This record gives sequence, structure tokens and C-alpha cells, in this order.
Amino acid sequence: MAFTPSKDQRRRDREQKKKDKRLAREAAKVEKLEAQKAAEEEAAAEAIKKSEAEIIAKEEAEFEAELAAEAAASE
Repeated sequence: MAFTPSKDQRRRDREQKKKDKRLAREAAKVEKLEAQKAAEEEAAAEAIKKSEAEIIAKEEAEFEAELAAEAAASE
């Protein structure tokens, strides 16, 4: 005679599968949110670096213009 699980055991197995699926979905959501947050932080860091580089370039351009103006005035 073959062994067959009881109805209670099959019910517990189904409930456990549902819990496992739910936990997997929640874990996937958490991973997605963490990845999205990391991407946003990376984009913000890049924007800060870019803005700092633009400020430095602007200051250098202004300094070069002042030097050119002083050189033209002294000639």
C-alpha cells in the first residue's frame, strides 16, 4: 500500500508554498527598492560632481577673462 499524505499535511504544504511565494515576492520588492535607491544615490552623486566641475570651469573661465582684460588694459 502506497503512502499518501493526509489532508491536513497537504493543506499545510499548500499554505507553506503560499508563504514561501509571498516571502519571495516581498524579498524581490525589497531588492528592487534597494537597487532603485542605489541608482538614485549614484545619480545624485554624479550630478554633484558634474555641478562642482561646472563651477570650477566657470571660475577658471572668469579668471582667464580677467587675465585677458588686464593684459588688454596694460597694453
